[in-house]
Amino acid sequence: MAGPAATRRRPRLAVWKFASCDGCQLTVLDCEDELLSIAAEVDIAYFLEASSATGRGPYDLSLVEGSITTPADLRRIRHVRRVSKRLVTIGACATAGGIQALRDFADVREFASIVYARPDYIATLERSTPISAHVPVDFELRGCPIDGRQLLEVVSAFLAGRRPCVPAHSVCVECKARGNVCVMVAHGTPCLGPVTQAGCGALCPAFNRGCYGCFGPMESPNTRALNAQLRELGMSTPELVRVYRTFNATEEPFRQASEEAGDDA
Repeated sequence: MAGPAATRRRPRLAVWKFASCDGCQLTVLDCEDELLSIAAEVDIAYFLEASSATGRGPYDLSLVEGSITTPADLRRIRHVRRVSKRLVTIGACATAGGIQALRDFADVREFASIVYARPDYIATLERSTPISAHVPVDFELRGCPIDGRQLLEVVSAFLAGRRPCVPAHSVCVECKARGNVCVMVAHGTPCLGPVTQAGCGALCPAFNRGCYGCFGPMESPNTRALNAQLRELGMSTPELVRVYRTFNATEEPFRQASEEAGDDA
């Protein structure tokens, strides 16, 4: 007679791509040994970056990379939500619209007319939006790209039926834990660390570079105070606007900070 282990159904995992560079999916693959351990616990039913197998839903957990930029994207993400018990967005494109959301500050039709010989063939939405703007999301994992350790924590948490434990404090805390000298205090280097969520291990400050804000705003960012400090370090208004308009430009605290910087000019 077969025992419980022989009859237990493994949770089904799917990984989806929308408008993105594939960097977060590559982070999944870069987990290597840890990914093999996870693969032994789940049925990876759909993951085109890793396999041509396309197992049909429903899925217990879907990881979604990329933003919604076309009408086809919009239809597909609604389908993904319908066939997914839990849906986790991974990376800045999926959680904030990504670098492509810079078009939200301009006229996308004008861009299309410049880039394409026949812009009337281009089907696109006016904005590049995060997944949460269209369907309910169970958890957002930030980063450009995401951090492999945080990814493993999120997947493990959902397999165990608990809430993921991902820090919401700033990169400055990671700098202190790593023993980094503050690049703003010691070198006068502009840095978004005080307003950016932890997750990268303070990678850039560890090499005497300012934080670029890859993980988006932390839980309570004081961007107004940081803007004043960045101006004291010599940043011009265009530079100050641009520093917030990168991977997470449309996250509300960063959007507001860039707009206030421009208004102060």
